[in-house]
Amino acid sequence: MASLDLDWEEVREQLRAWREDNTRHSEEVIDMWEYCLKHYKHKLGDERWMVEEQVVVAGLDSYRLDIAEHSLVALNEQFPGSLRVRKLKGMRLEALERFDEAMDVYDSIIRQDETNSTARKRKVAVLRGQGRIADAIKELTEYLKIFMSDGEAWQELCDLYLKEGDYSKAAFCMEELILTNPHNHLYYTRYAEIKYTQRRDPKGGLDNMEIARSYFCQAAKLNPGNVRALYGLFLSCTQVSSSTKCSAQKKKETQQLATWALKEIADRYSKCRTNAMDGSKILETFGSLSITEKA
Repeated sequence: MASLDLDWEEVREQLRAWREDNTRHSEEVIDMWEYCLKHYKHKLGDERWMVEEQVVVAGLDSYRLDIAEHSLVALNEQFPGSLRVRKLKGMRLEALERFDEAMDVYDSIIRQDETNSTARKRKVAVLRGQGRIADAIKELTEYLKIFMSDGEAWQELCDLYLKEGDYSKAAFCMEELILTNPHNHLYYTRYAEIKYTQRRDPKGGLDNMEIARSYFCQAAKLNPGNVRALYGLFLSCTQVSSSTKCSAQKKKETQQLATWALKEIADRYSKCRTNAMDGSKILETFGSLSITEKA
């Protein structure tokens, strides 16, 4: 690789930038370390240990266990008994598919520090990777009792509930996210999609569809360029207006909203149309969708 000619200080700055951005670039990190920076690690000062940790994670991601283990040994010698290093040991056991041993490592970290969020998240990752969705849900629920403001954890829990087909609890997770970030159009869109999926519920099908319509509409207001929300708005309006329980006035208003959503979609596609599909084709395609959808 040509990185032999890289300036070691430039490489250090690049690795530092990736750490600050919380991005991995694992293969690039391995190449930069192996062909350049490891020969100058004595010049890094205390930053060397952050780089070594970065290299361990990159090595595990890339399954370059030889490189990961070398840096892990160096870290262990420098920081014996460190929980952070112990976590890396658990991740190495995961890479070796020694999941029970990895779980024991994470449990030992949690016993020593109940607020160690990383170890708890690693346990969830192990359980999910093994297909133990119910156990992963239980572990993540316990995690959120301590770290209630962790948006990524709520999204993960929502995903797990969806895998189990528990749409009501998945919707609850999205409600929590909307409360913490009421201006995120993606949260409104996903919540609306979950409610749309619940349209087959015999006890609240129409109610769920009206909720979906409302949240798709809000998502489109927050971000007029959200075509997914506009499409969902069109379909949910079609569902509501075709229901026998819908009043004549509500049906008229809903059909007008559906027509507006369809026009907005066609306008956006017409601006970036291709030879394969233009704005008029979009209208035709979406119009047929509204006919085939059933309440």
